[in-house]
Amino acid sequence: MNILARAYSSSLGKKYVMAITGIALFIFVIGHMAGNLQIYLGREAINNYAAFLKSKPGLLWTARLGLLAIVIMHIVAALQLVSANSDARPTQYAMGKPVAASYASRTIFISGLVIFAFIIYHLMHFTFGVTNPEFMSLKDPIDPLHHDVYGMMVRGFSNPYVSGFYILSMALLCLHLSHGVSSSLQSLGLRNQSNLPAIHRTARIAALIVFFGNISIPIAVLTGWVK
Repeated sequence: MNILARAYSSSLGKKYVMAITGIALFIFVIGHMAGNLQIYLGREAINNYAAFLKSKPGLLWTARLGLLAIVIMHIVAALQLVSANSDARPTQYAMGKPVAASYASRTIFISGLVIFAFIIYHLMHFTFGVTNPEFMSLKDPIDPLHHDVYGMMVRGFSNPYVSGFYILSMALLCLHLSHGVSSSLQSLGLRNQSNLPAIHRTARIAALIVFFGNISIPIAVLTGWVK
């Protein structure tokens, strides 16, 4: 334990934690999107998917708590690195913003905070029913024993403000991922000059897939394609 604590106390250790947790969260985002996209297969498909997850409460809550721990580790490491970098460079760049840094890299901390706020809202909206408790009582018209996740998503995204916030958050997530995935691979020593262009391109493509895949759902609901 002392060895791990000493390793984490260094900037390199914190970067490793950010990289590993970042990759884990990226994998979760892909899996979560794949599950949500089942809405296009119809009410039965996504409701059965949700019912399967709820039928494994031990596994589901283990995954949720593990994901929460990963998110906290990622945020804490990020905050500590930002603080350390600020202490090491107390004055701003003489010529303004750093030329070599991309817009995504310069805004990754702010985009991360907005994404975190979105996650909290998203959980209160669809998972715990805090903002819309009536969603939790929706029943599958075919199988009343199952929760109508399809109907919940349609009702939730029928609100243009909710959909607008969701789309904005996905845009920031895309920006965050486009830099974060590449940066994580660099921290893990998997990025070098020879594969740098390919990694940058792959990270951007992956981020765009996540963006368009996720925003397609509220857009489909708002346009009446999914109803």
